[in-house]
Amino acid sequence: MFRSPRLAALLSCTTLSLMVLATEGMWLPTLLGGIESDMQTMGMRISADDIYAVNHTSIKDAIVLFGGGCTAEVVSKNGLILTNHHCGFGAIQDHSSVEHDYLKDGFWAADYAGELRNNGLTATFIIRMEDVTERVLAGLPNGLTEVQRREAFAKVADGITKEAVEGSHYTAVVRPFNYGNSYYLIVTETFRDVRLVGAPPGSIGNFGGDTDNWMWPRHTGDFSVFRIYAGVDNKPSDFALTNVPFTPRHSLPVSMDGVKEGDFDMVFGFPGSTQRYLTSYAVEYVTTVGDPLKIQMRRASLAIIDQAMLSSDRKRIQYADKQKGISNAYKKWIGELRGLTELHTLDRKREQEADYRSKAKGTVYEGALDELKLAYTEYVPLAKARDLFTEFVYVGPELLRFTDAFKGLITGQEDLRTTGKLQAEVDHLKGAARGFYKDYDKTVDERIFKALLPIYRSNVDPANAPPALQDIDIRFKGNMDAYVADVYARSVFTDSTALFKLLNAPSPKALKKLAKDPAFTLSQSFYKSFLEGVRPKLATSSDRVEAGMRTYMKGLMTLYPGKTFWPDANSTLRLTYGKVEGSTPRDGMSYEPFTYLDGIMEKYRAGDAEFDVPKRLLDLHAAKDFGDYGEAGRMPVCFTSSLHTTGGNSGSPVINGRGELIGINFDRSWESTMSDIQFDPAKCRNIAVDIRYVLFVIDKVCGAKHLVDEMVLTHQATGEPAFIKLPIHR
Repeated sequence: MFRSPRLAALLSCTTLSLMVLATEGMWLPTLLGGIESDMQTMGMRISADDIYAVNHTSIKDAIVLFGGGCTAEVVSKNGLILTNHHCGFGAIQDHSSVEHDYLKDGFWAADYAGELRNNGLTATFIIRMEDVTERVLAGLPNGLTEVQRREAFAKVADGITKEAVEGSHYTAVVRPFNYGNSYYLIVTETFRDVRLVGAPPGSIGNFGGDTDNWMWPRHTGDFSVFRIYAGVDNKPSDFALTNVPFTPRHSLPVSMDGVKEGDFDMVFGFPGSTQRYLTSYAVEYVTTVGDPLKIQMRRASLAIIDQAMLSSDRKRIQYADKQKGISNAYKKWIGELRGLTELHTLDRKREQEADYRSKAKGTVYEGALDELKLAYTEYVPLAKARDLFTEFVYVGPELLRFTDAFKGLITGQEDLRTTGKLQAEVDHLKGAARGFYKDYDKTVDERIFKALLPIYRSNVDPANAPPALQDIDIRFKGNMDAYVADVYARSVFTDSTALFKLLNAPSPKALKKLAKDPAFTLSQSFYKSFLEGVRPKLATSSDRVEAGMRTYMKGLMTLYPGKTFWPDANSTLRLTYGKVEGSTPRDGMSYEPFTYLDGIMEKYRAGDAEFDVPKRLLDLHAAKDFGDYGEAGRMPVCFTSSLHTTGGNSGSPVINGRGELIGINFDRSWESTMSDIQFDPAKCRNIAVDIRYVLFVIDKVCGAKHLVDEMVLTHQATGEPAFIKLPIHR
């Protein structure tokens, strides 16, 4: 496939890649003109300008960064947006209780007044993206240290962004690509009033649970419905009762024609992070240290959490969102490790690097790999210390990070009293504590601590371990369980009543007592050992790796001018395209590209936490009552495509060649999870829920047809345009 030299240079990234196939790559929307002909040859019937434009409406105006880590799409002129159930899960859980169990039973607002507010949830649109590489690099002279380079970049970027948004309500950021060899200005509009409109019962939205996560065949109705609200001027506003549904620049028409094998399709969204260009030194760490260690720690946590969630509805609701977050990456890493091993990625990286060394002889890039090898020698033990800290403190027992939130009050009480800010800080912490205890169970948390501590201690370098853990050997003669039990028994932070009693009378004596609390002192020992002992050295080492990768990547662009490289995902707007198709991921195994409601009935187990379904769904299936959404007497549920996706693409629209919504992306097959590092066109498939199943559930199962009526449903036979270009007035 031909790529122009200019496009190759613009898209260049780091490590040596294979020739980029049509199904590989996460393309910057500003550069789609360079691949437009290829997309149209594959079946696209619209233009690159229809997908991304600045001076008139385009598909990009219906694509939303949902919260901080998912994608959503606008599907009505009244600001209705669709995303995944697992993307809306935190909001759904926040509104749930034993009395109103929306996680289990689902939720549907009958009208605008019934739609639920979500504090802190945002929806962000891209207004424009602009290549500012020349402007930025002009302000980054050679010879700067990495610290100096960041400072210079911040100064240049500040000037560019201020100029870009002057006189508007937009915000802007300059983002580095290709390890700092190119830069883009991204201007955005963020809406701060996003309300929950609907969510299917958990037995539909999370059908298959952990068992089916990352797997194919899949039968999950992974969607939820929200609405963007704006001020009466249609501009972003904080939540207010006077806010009205947002009128979007574009909303996606919804295709009722369905999909068939071989159809062109594309995903437009905000992929979070890929590492396509890692060197062999980094891949070796991932496969031999990083992934195995994180898998071991999360497996231990999940064994405790899963058991607790089965014991009561209260604990199920308390830990539902936490379990999802821990489990998702855990299972992904298992698949990634297996995929990288099967593809011999480490050996392939070494072969590519040998070729690079040969080409680089006598050039300024000759020493790039040697420098990276040395950099990783010092980086690896520090990275291991970071992963241990992250998995134990940020992902493991909640007590440590909860107590750390009180550091400002405990260590700064004198200044807070002097400045009159003490009560405000206490009130803030009371609010945080109420939210914390709502979803906290002391017994479960203590068991997680006991499960992870032996793994942590057996892997951590003693020089990086928190000094407070020495008490295990000194006072408890090596008995880790007894040590943990003592901390949880004596800490005021494990007892909400005791903590609130203290906060209601925050005398100097009371706060000094908190300073000596065993959980607080242990927490501070963990944080101090990492933040002061590990992180500064890790930052210096990371800078060395970053500088080495920037040089190495520039060498790749120079030494391999005939190859095309696309920038690693970094939560910026990207498009990936391919076709609806199945796969043959391993010998003797063949995956069809479609699943149907019949498959749900085959998996159905009454009363099972993962494979139960609502009676209404059973009845509709038995009656073959699929309304306008079925196909040849069957109800389509999910399909796979050869699209290159990753985390952040959850909730992204799957769009056909006419610019119409045909599905919502929500996962990859387990055999695809290594695609963040190495893409295999024979194995890698994304998984989407068919939009017709989404509409069927909304309408026929849950009785919320008023939401379907908001959407524009299209049939190709009608000849309706996919969308109408309108000028944008700002």
